[in-house]
Amino acid sequence: MTIPAARDALHDALLTLKTREEVDAFLADLCTPAELRAFTERWAVARLLDAGGKSYREIAAEAQASPTTVVRVARFLKEMPHQGYRLVLDRLKA
Repeated sequence: MTIPAARDALHDALLTLKTREEVDAFLADLCTPAELRAFTERWAVARLLDAGGKSYREIAAEAQASPTTVVRVARFLKEMPHQGYRLVLDRLKA
């Protein structure tokens, strides 16, 4: 299986999940605890950046993330073409 096909298969698997419990079970099997912590950290940073009103240092402390992670997530929120964070943040607001 090629990498793009494997990625599509992963996307399809994620799209079958219906509850938080199902997502939690799948991610627990798929990811290491460190990977899950990293995902959780980045998502917390994205939400705090989107909310505004805090410095990068404050966000890093609150999300228990490194300043490098805050800068990276901020760059993806503002500059990168994927806009995945923005898509989900906006959908959750609606």
